[in-house]
Amino acid sequence: MSDVITVPGGRLGSWPARLALALFVAILGLGIAYIGLQLLRDLAPSPPASLLAWLLLGVALLIALGFEFVNGFHDTANAVATVIYTHSLPPNVAVLWSGTWNFLGVLLSSGAVAFAVVSLLPVELILQVGSSAGFAMVFALLIAAIIWNLGTWYLGLPASSSHTLIGSIIGVGLMNQLMGGAAGAGATSGVDWGQAAEVGKSLLFSPLVGFAAAGILLLLAKGLIPLPALYRPPDGPLPPPWWIRGVLILTCTGVSFAHGSNDGQKGMGLIMLILIGTVPTAYALNRAVSDDRVQIFLAASTAAETALGHYDQGAPPPPGDPRPAVSAFVATRHLEPATLPATVALIGVIAKEVADYKSLAAVPPAVTGNMRNDMYLVGEALRWMGRLGQPAASASDRVALAAYRAELDNATRFIPTWVKVAVAIALGLGTLIGWQRIVLTVGSKIGKTHLTYAQGASAELVAMTTIAAADSFGLPVSTTQVVSSGVAGTMAANRSGLQWGTVRNLLMAWLLTLPISIALAGLLFLLFRRVF
Repeated sequence: MSDVITVPGGRLGSWPARLALALFVAILGLGIAYIGLQLLRDLAPSPPASLLAWLLLGVALLIALGFEFVNGFHDTANAVATVIYTHSLPPNVAVLWSGTWNFLGVLLSSGAVAFAVVSLLPVELILQVGSSAGFAMVFALLIAAIIWNLGTWYLGLPASSSHTLIGSIIGVGLMNQLMGGAAGAGATSGVDWGQAAEVGKSLLFSPLVGFAAAGILLLLAKGLIPLPALYRPPDGPLPPPWWIRGVLILTCTGVSFAHGSNDGQKGMGLIMLILIGTVPTAYALNRAVSDDRVQIFLAASTAAETALGHYDQGAPPPPGDPRPAVSAFVATRHLEPATLPATVALIGVIAKEVADYKSLAAVPPAVTGNMRNDMYLVGEALRWMGRLGQPAASASDRVALAAYRAELDNATRFIPTWVKVAVAIALGLGTLIGWQRIVLTVGSKIGKTHLTYAQGASAELVAMTTIAAADSFGLPVSTTQVVSSGVAGTMAANRSGLQWGTVRNLLMAWLLTLPISIALAGLLFLLFRRVF
């Protein structure tokens, strides 16, 4: 490249930058205070039983938020790359603006992506998340993801935090299966390869979509908007014309919101696992469910029992505890004669407990963990029955079972607002500290020419749309991969040429992320199982 374009370092010399930093610090302080007060209020009725439990809770939360902090280096930095590189906004203002929309995206997210990621984990480890095996799982996958993310960030590579986390989860699942399960005996579930394939497809195809769609969008813009200023790179430190700034700020806003609504959820699901494991009395069940939902839940339970009863061929329920038969089906995916009667019996046990207490808020602390595990186990059994097509239920019975699963999810799959606030703050802090390396790579090291305004806007508009579409389907995608591939697509469409050294490094990071994170997480899980 013949010209050199500098990326501002975010010094506090101008009043907008100082005001942005002051606002960020104020928001940070208020957010931390809110998180602390809400956590203490939730734990007041039944705090952790010992100092060790408090310590495990604190360490696990710090590691989970550390993952989101490092995620800010990678993915959120991509959201602000174009507005900073083109001098459309000062860095501190851009980070604050992006953080605000990330926060709103996290706050308004459905939670579908969070629980889609969690569902990749072995069921028995989720059911035992408060045990040593559960903590080994959480620590292994998060620490492995942090190690790889920090390494690629240090090298300035926009590696995918989503890709890394999925690889870490697969590594834990494989090692759990190789070790014979957390209990050391019996059938154990490893990786849910069906769910992993769906997630893998979204991670694989989203950058290809980003490359092609951003290139096509740039060509359409050139044909429909013949304004030379739009297709020039930044002119030194000068900001672009106001209307170009508006377009770039709009696309940055969209990517930030979409990123928060998708990427932010991954850490939220893991934080909920930590809370359920350390303080199940406070977080195992959604105590905010209104009392009038109880009657709906009981009606759905009766309908589900009736639906499954159509296919049990009159087999009696297994004597004693029905849970082992249901757990065996979830682990092996093989429908035994006792599976359906046992599932019906367990649905009845859950319904009786809910009816006795008349409200989830009234469930005694000592019972909440077991009730949640029963609900989760039945939900997983029904999910696998649906995916396997066993039994071959009628349309009306499938509707009844789906309605019951929705009621189970409503009771167990929830995310408190303070968790969303904590994740948003961690993402924002990571972006504030580590944005420069990624911005330089995206802006000047992917193509042989500097990024133009139209290229930046095209890449981010496509990224915003792709991430939002994936979020609507509950699928995780990588902001890093979509934005980077979008920039590469605009360079190819513009015939600007690509810096193949950077592209090669990006491809290597993309190809190596899964195997390295799988190996790291698997080895760490093995180590922690020996330690805990």
